[in-house]
Amino acid sequence: MNSKFLSMLGIARKSGNALLGFDKTKDGLQSGKAKIVCVCSDISEKTLKELRYFAERENVQIIESCHDMFEFSNAVGTKTGVVAITDNGIAKRLVELADTTGM
Repeated sequence: MNSKFLSMLGIARKSGNALLGFDKTKDGLQSGKAKIVCVCSDISEKTLKELRYFAERENVQIIESCHDMFEFSNAVGTKTGVVAITDNGIAKRLVELADTTGM
């Protein structure tokens, strides 16, 4: 895991500021807890479409990563392709990292 983006996802998970998986992310969006949503590059179109719907309703940005589900899963320690971040500082840093790497 040589990506700063993936490292930051791992930090978010360890600090308790990450919601993992579609259902928890959807709940986080609906409750207003999710600040941003990160998705892996090989997520299904159906899942991405549903996430976009909920994120747009709550005005939350979705970062479409260039990393696949295997890399995402290794970063957070469990199999997932969707991660919602609940901390403003971590969310801001992930947006910065995504912008600098051209995700």
